[in-house]
Amino acid sequence: MDHEYFMAEALRLAREAIADGDVPVGCVIVKDGEIIGRGRNRREADANATAHAEVEAIREACARLGSWRLQGCTLYVTLEPCPMCAGAIINARVEEVRYGAREEKSGCCGSVLNLFEERFNHRPRIYQGPLERECEAVLQEFFQSLR
Repeated sequence: MDHEYFMAEALRLAREAIADGDVPVGCVIVKDGEIIGRGRNRREADANATAHAEVEAIREACARLGSWRLQGCTLYVTLEPCPMCAGAIINARVEEVRYGAREEKSGCCGSVLNLFEERFNHRPRIYQGPLERECEAVLQEFFQSLR
């Protein structure tokens, strides 16, 4: 699987979020080498605290497959998932998570805690990368522009 290609697609979505004043986070879900779900942060645009990139991508992937189970899927996201998104990933039975930038304040793939190591009924495999630097740079540029 071309991990860089799929993370680059997530980065493209992250950059789209900037136009709405949203923190640039993008996500794609892949099954059998095909993107089946896309999402980007839409909290500001939708005035909805749950409108995170991962949740948006999970919704689209479930609709596309006609199932809430995303077994055999890999989720690529530009920022380490928060507790809500990690919970959604567990509940959707996503097999593998690849994230770009670490999130020291709320990351649940090891930064604050690793929710995927807890005693839940499903434990996705997690990897940092690829394109960590590129994911970090998009976030840094966004926050610098706010100052």
